[in-house]
Amino acid sequence: MASGLEAQLLDLVAIFIVAAGVGTFVAKFGKFPYTIALLLAGLGASVLGVHPGLAISHDVILFVLLPPLLFEGAANTEFERFRRNLPMVLALAVVGLLVSVAVLGFVGQQAFGFPLLISLLFAAMILPTDPVSVLALFKELGVSDRLAVLVEGESLLNDGVGVVLFMTIADLVLEVQSGTVTASELFTPARLAGVGVEMVVVGVGGALVGLVTGYAVYRVMAVLDEHMTETVLALVLAYGSFLLAEHYLHVSGVIAVVTAGLLIGNRAAEEAMSPQTKITVFNTFETGSFLVNTFIFLMIGVNTPVNQLVRYADLILLAIPLVLLARAVAVYPIVWVMNRVSDRTVSLKYQHTMIWAGLHASIPIALVLGLPADIGEPYRTQLRALVFGVAAFSLVVQGLTMERLLDSLGIVTRSEAQELYELLTGRQRAVDGALDAAARLRRKGELPADVHQDFTDEYEREREDLRAAITELLRANPELRREQQLAGERQVLKQEKSAVMDAMRRGVVSDRVGEKLLEEVNLKLDRVRGGETTVTDSGEEEFREFWRDRAEEFGLTLDADVSAPDEDE
Repeated sequence: MASGLEAQLLDLVAIFIVAAGVGTFVAKFGKFPYTIALLLAGLGASVLGVHPGLAISHDVILFVLLPPLLFEGAANTEFERFRRNLPMVLALAVVGLLVSVAVLGFVGQQAFGFPLLISLLFAAMILPTDPVSVLALFKELGVSDRLAVLVEGESLLNDGVGVVLFMTIADLVLEVQSGTVTASELFTPARLAGVGVEMVVVGVGGALVGLVTGYAVYRVMAVLDEHMTETVLALVLAYGSFLLAEHYLHVSGVIAVVTAGLLIGNRAAEEAMSPQTKITVFNTFETGSFLVNTFIFLMIGVNTPVNQLVRYADLILLAIPLVLLARAVAVYPIVWVMNRVSDRTVSLKYQHTMIWAGLHASIPIALVLGLPADIGEPYRTQLRALVFGVAAFSLVVQGLTMERLLDSLGIVTRSEAQELYELLTGRQRAVDGALDAAARLRRKGELPADVHQDFTDEYEREREDLRAAITELLRANPELRREQQLAGERQVLKQEKSAVMDAMRRGVVSDRVGEKLLEEVNLKLDRVRGGETTVTDSGEEEFREFWRDRAEEFGLTLDADVSAPDEDE
């Protein structure tokens, strides 16, 4: 019989076999998110009494599973879009979370019969959000990028704030239980101010750790052109920034890894990574995040204490609406205030969605599993049941009803024209791939000439038809054409920027000239991000590059329409 490491590996293989089965079922028959299907499978296993030998603990979630998830989420967040929405995101992630915790803490004191500090501890554990399933659904349904950034940005930041708040309140609970202070002494202005300062120091310290470590890795990547080594550096950064902040400097590891991820995913990706490195790094983290999410959601289901959920069902049924109420009490007023002082307003439909999309999963589970041992019964068991119960409702009910909510609010933004455009461009890529494959086989002598000609004729006819259909579709839908033009222009300008950076690294152009070229590319990017194109089909210049002026000053002729000499002359 297997034991030790061998037994753990067998359990891990069994977990992923179940996950593969769930994934196959969802792909063939399911109409709901993969992560929620995993949770349901885990809950079923828990009800049947099937438990793997592997245990999911606070340290496993926080130190092993969470860093790559946070890093991947931050790295895939476009910084410019995040920056434009940063005031709203900060208001919701910091002020909103504090308001929600205060509301749920004080109301929960009466509803659950807990002491105030225990009720606040529950609020700090359960209110950080986890939008993994919702963001996947957003992408599938074509929800606007802004709504996705608001939901994901708030989650990335309030996870860090929530962990800091939980640790602070847990320390206060232990102080009261040890008799060091009384509960009434904790709520003096001086003590509350001290707690606030401590939270700011921990949060800002985490951001600084992420900035310093991320910049150090960015500088190494800038002088390195080895995609496998750079992938290892990114993995080291994800775990290293978290551990350095959390374990050694005692500041927020969550905020550290989010800051580092934003830096690497944006500045480093644009300026320090070759195309091959980008593909390798981002694919590695995408695959790793998928595996981590698979493990987390299945294990949350398996480790859900079903007997405790039944025992404390009355408290859980009270907690579910109170958690939603606490979130609503924070979101609506804060967004109302921010809408008054910002030109980037958030609609009421978006606010409804943000409340329902605030799922509670991995962070709350990690925090409740990490409750200090000195927090005794019955509170420890009750808190565990409440967190798992609310998390199960959040993931299953809110997650499965999100599509219906989006439809009822009219938020789904992918039109029939956009879906047709995706169909046509997707098929066009497939045809191009088929033609390339046929040409390779012909060169290798693996495809007879007449068969190759038949393939080529057929696929080239289809390609021409697809091109004509795409052209007609874009002509009939100018908004879609403009959207695709701006999206393509952003990608082209990013490649242009990468090419200039590569030329600077290789010494092809001097730093002085390269900085001027980069400044010009950045100006173009700013215009495109603001919704203005820098290219036109009218023959007129939308953006005049500075090199043209320098070339004309040097006496060069730049008339691109100079006619060729007449053959009769």
